[in-house]
Amino acid sequence: MNQARAEFQTTRLFLVSTLTLFTAGLSFSLRAGIIATLESEYLVAIDPAGSGALAGQLLGITFTGFATTLFLGSSFLDKIGMGRGLIISASSFATGTGIAIAAPGLAGENLYSWLWVGFLLSGLGWGFMEATVNPLVTSLYPEDKVHRLNVVHAWWPAGIITGGLIELGMSAYGWGWQARFGMVIIPAVAAIVLCIGTRFPRTERATAGVSMGEMFREIFRQPMFLVWWLCMFLTAASELAPGQWIDLTLTHTVGMRGIWLLIYVSGMMFVLRHFAGAIAHRISTTAMLWCSSVLAALGLLALARVDSPASGIAAATVWGLGVCFFWPTMLANVSERFPRGGEFFIGLMGVAGALAIQLVLPALGRIFDQAKIELAGGEAAFAALEGEPLADILRSAAGTSFETLAILPALLILIFGVLLAIDRARA
Repeated sequence: MNQARAEFQTTRLFLVSTLTLFTAGLSFSLRAGIIATLESEYLVAIDPAGSGALAGQLLGITFTGFATTLFLGSSFLDKIGMGRGLIISASSFATGTGIAIAAPGLAGENLYSWLWVGFLLSGLGWGFMEATVNPLVTSLYPEDKVHRLNVVHAWWPAGIITGGLIELGMSAYGWGWQARFGMVIIPAVAAIVLCIGTRFPRTERATAGVSMGEMFREIFRQPMFLVWWLCMFLTAASELAPGQWIDLTLTHTVGMRGIWLLIYVSGMMFVLRHFAGAIAHRISTTAMLWCSSVLAALGLLALARVDSPASGIAAATVWGLGVCFFWPTMLANVSERFPRGGEFFIGLMGVAGALAIQLVLPALGRIFDQAKIELAGGEAAFAALEGEPLADILRSAAGTSFETLAILPALLILIFGVLLAIDRARA
């Protein structure tokens, strides 16, 4: 048995890891669920023509916070301690959610600023979670990283599913967005309670005797890491940007709440991630990522053309199969290829993902806004639209945003194809 598993309460450590990932997924899902309400009730009043961009900026700042704490947390995780990292994570989720909920009653003209702060704090919590959980799992299971990271990351889509069901169920019974978003606080507090009194191991890198200085110097010794870092940028944008955008846009397109598609895809992820290890043992992780990129590109192109619940589910199935394994498999792959990079390299991969979304989501908002204005024939013409003509414009604008996103996994098809050829040549 691995020394970390022998000396520490593995079951409790795994439970708190899954709970913090669940909290992050729940927050992600509920943010996606309430953003349409925030746009229609508050953001349109602030800027009618640019409300989509404002919504994208709110969602995007979460990823800025994510990237910031992920970078700092990963760099100094062994000094901070894994237990403290998870407590900071859960506390940030609870505080950020509370500020966003209280914003309409406290903010007045500064409403948008307080929502921004609340979403930012949620992102800070997400970053500390990612900075801590991944090195914790690789420390406990160094011989089985692909499988174990995919299993623990299955609880991310579990949180998304729960958030989607909360959003739909509580909305149906007339509960406001504050009550729905407030559900994030419950698992966040539970995670804090579980961390108290629990012993956490040191990182795999520290246990192996690799100093922090050596870990940081690896970035200059491993130029191929930069290629994988860029791939993480693209894989994260292909997976997470559509997930945050799907309810706001596809609700106009498929004849049902778009969040149902997010719930459906998340259910696929929860199940399939438990089989990632078996797939990786049959084919290489690079081949697995190449196949995923093909499906992701096809799925996004299909999402751009959906016009009914049936076509929406079919397109979401293809896209979901494509992005299912991206995040945890990329982390495990880099951890195996560059072990001396330790938690720093794992964290930098997450930073790439966070930066991608922070850039992509506002850009999607601008693409959506520009398309709807151009299709309507100008801002004044768009403001005058209502009923079915407005719905037609919004459907077309949504399609444009998904078609643009499909460029990203298309690039990955080429890059992973080259990396796969290099791996086979070296084998």
